[in-house]
Amino acid sequence: MEIKRSGSEPSRKGPAEWFTRAVRIDPSFQPPHPARVSGALVTFDPGARTASHSHALGQTLFIVSGLGRVQHDGGPIEEVRPGDVVWFPPSAKLWHGASPASAVQEALDGNNVYWLEQVCDDQYDGRPEQA
Repeated sequence: MEIKRSGSEPSRKGPAEWFTRAVRIDPSFQPPHPARVSGALVTFDPGARTASHSHALGQTLFIVSGLGRVQHDGGPIEEVRPGDVVWFPPSAKLWHGASPASAVQEALDGNNVYWLEQVCDDQYDGRPEQA
């Protein structure tokens, strides 16, 4: 048995390669192999969001506070609120942000996320992309 005490691991700044604007990541759990599920509490400043990315085995978001936006595979941008749970299917291209959220994802061959391009302001605001 292992007990991980709240606050025992320091917060870290979300890397600019993965996020637009300020994001704080508080790791929740990262169990040892052969377990594949990990989780973190990710807090987004207003307007902050992830770059487009995918998860080989999918991702589940638990919205714990604030308001957020999520989108996958070019579908509509959806507003999310505290208490909402969002599931993205395996390998779906997605982004999410502007809300504190807790995320759970599985790792496949030691990798739980594949980062892609940044989400531009027009895409985040739901405006047609400029040609």
